Amino acid sequence: MENFERARLDAYFARIAAQFAPDEQTASFLVTHLLAERPAFVRAVAAMTRLTAVLPKPKSIQSAARREVEQSHTVDTLTRDLFNDETTALDYLEARAADQTVTLLDVGGYFAPTLTTVHSRFTGRLAGVIEDTENGHRRYEDLDKLPCPVISVARSPLKDPEDFLVGQSVVFSTEAVMRDRGDILHGRPALVIGFGKLGSSIARLLHAKGVQVTAFDIDPVRRTQALSQGFAVARDREAALTGAGLVLCATGAVSLRGEDFSHLRNGAYVATVTSGEDELDLAGLPDVYTRTQVGDHVTRYQTTGHYFYLANGGNAVNFIHGASVGPFIFLVQAEILAAIRMLTRADLAPGIHEVPAPDREAIAATWLSYFNR
Repeated sequence: MENFERARLDAYFARIAAQFAPDEQTASFLVTHLLAERPAFVRAVAAMTRLTAVLPKPKSIQSAARREVEQSHTVDTLTRDLFNDETTALDYLEARAADQTVTLLDVGGYFAPTLTTVHSRFTGRLAGVIEDTENGHRRYEDLDKLPCPVISVARSPLKDPEDFLVGQSVVFSTEAVMRDRGDILHGRPALVIGFGKLGSSIARLLHAKGVQVTAFDIDPVRRTQALSQGFAVARDREAALTGAGLVLCATGAVSLRGEDFSHLRNGAYVATVTSGEDELDLAGLPDVYTRTQVGDHVTRYQTTGHYFYLANGGNAVNFIHGASVGPFIFLVQAEILAAIRMLTRADLAPGIHEVPAPDREAIAATWLSYFNR
């Protein structure tokens, strides 16, 4: 990032932080993709909270960004296990922020499994959670009863540009991975599993490249949407897998279980838009498959009479090339900052909430003044 770009981004976040200055500062834990532009957002979170620890998602850490953040803040190792076990989660939060009011900034529902226990037993107070992604939104939504407010930006209109551009980056990276091995998209029927905002974007972009696309989604409403947009819709996932030369998984949940892989066409490529632990049950693959690295970012799974290729070890394929969506990501990050103020007011009931439309409009206006010159 150029120095003038860094200065403009810091000025933008300073303006947002001033617009949405919280009534009081809480301690905070920040789960984030630690990509090249992310230190500016970390600084903004630190300006609005007492940033206790940064928890980078393990498959999306840019080394220079990590070094920059480590100069000013504690950076801890993030795993699902850290917050899956009640005792481990509670011990971690107590060690870092005992007796404090805490805001949890999440990407993917990491805090969800033990949220209820932590809320009831933590010596401080959980102000609430801010969630960035659709799969994380679902993890909190699936809890029987939320013990505190969860503000989700996953379905915000300000996220629509990001979702479209993430779809572009997924298609770009998938094609690049295939071309590195001498393969191309054309002539390979594609199956997109999950027809939400990301999946539908990917399907449209593949179609624009002349690829034959079939969609599959467990939600019948989304299947009708796919049909209305001119895509073939699979009634049966097994049959759809058999015919696909490229499978893109975009559900935010488990798209392919161990038994599904055997239905893949020989030589099919599999790529995902989220982490492999969310989308693929690779642990359930039969032991008869041998794994061979056949390219910088491609693993061949092979057994007698059957083989397929997995991109980027099953993790988000677009992170191979930085997953950049340009300045549009700063819209969503600003909405996360606005959500911090909402939680510090302590007037939200337990449950899922959204940032109000007037706040989104103010964010969009500020963003335009900085990035649409």
